[in-house]
Amino acid sequence: MSIEVREMLYEGKAKQVFATTDPAIVMVHYKDDATAGDGEKKGTIRDKGIVNNKLSNALMQKLEKEGVPTHFVKELNDRDTLVKKVDIVPLEVIIRNVAAGHFSLRMGVAEGTPFKQPILEFSYKNDDLHDPFINHYYALALDLATQTEIDTITEYAFKVNEVLRAILLDANIRLIDFKLEFGRLPDGTIILADEISPDTCRFWDAATGAHLDKDLFRRDMGGEADAYQEVMRRLLG
Repeated sequence: MSIEVREMLYEGKAKQVFATTDPAIVMVHYKDDATAGDGEKKGTIRDKGIVNNKLSNALMQKLEKEGVPTHFVKELNDRDTLVKKVDIVPLEVIIRNVAAGHFSLRMGVAEGTPFKQPILEFSYKNDDLHDPFINHYYALALDLATQTEIDTITEYAFKVNEVLRAILLDANIRLIDFKLEFGRLPDGTIILADEISPDTCRFWDAATGAHLDKDLFRRDMGGEADAYQEVMRRLLG
């Protein structure tokens, strides 16, 4: 039975989500809209939606093969993908390999300083509160996730880091840090959701240190559309 797209369920900063005739599957449409600074800065990045859609789908399929379950079902076209419908766990999961961005400001560590081991951080996924930094005790106390879910998410997040670092280094890209989101299937199974893209990751050229991610937009450095295309070219050909 073919799946038909129905009404829009949700529109976020970078994506629209649509219901389908299969209650277990939704369609995600990737937009070119870009925001930064808690939505204060708005703009567009040419063909960003195409890059993020194709790149995220390709990387999720590679992660599936390495034992990380994801929401990916089927890429429909350049901007639209079918994914499993999940209840998003309200935790943003951040893995840091090198000091950058908010970490450098918060901890007074020079940007570009590599860590002896990766750092895992949690933020409470809540736009009204500006996604505050929390630890797993907050998550348990606020009933955002169970200990078992946190353990599973932590295991998957470090596995994602290990797999992505290797894939990216083959493309001469350093994985500086990145944000993940996880969701629950109706039976409670935790899977990787959202996206993996230059919007959600810091990518630096391994040779020059040049930014290949949304920091170019955040910091008014320019060239972000070309950088997104360059990441896709290196990883997907």
